[in-house]
Amino acid sequence: MAKTKSKAAYMISAVAEQYQIHPQTLRLYEREGLLKPSRSEGNTRLYTDEDLELLEVILHLTRDLGVNLAGVEIVLNMRAKMAEMQHQIEEFVSSLNQELASHQVRPAARDDRTSLIPVAKTANRE
Repeated sequence: MAKTKSKAAYMISAVAEQYQIHPQTLRLYEREGLLKPSRSEGNTRLYTDEDLELLEVILHLTRDLGVNLAGVEIVLNMRAKMAEMQHQIEEFVSSLNQELASHQVRPAARDDRTSLIPVAKTANRE
């Protein structure tokens, strides 16, 4: 079953409680450029579902794999570049498929003059 994406936004206190981290840790991730939550009119940080998915990746890297924040930044940059390359490959394959579909491959007409073995023309007998 596909995950339904909502446009909900969560405040820093709710996110900190849900992921059992201190709000200062979330602020640190923002200062380091790892997370970029949107802001309300009152300048309150608002975390979207996409932000939470990214936070889960960051927490997995730091908690489970022991990666420091500099390493997390490198991993996230590499993931972004890989996603962009994947998108470019998909576009290339799509355009290649369209090009192949528009140019039907037809067998070349047989030219007896250029055959390796000369073929004599015969009259049709009925």
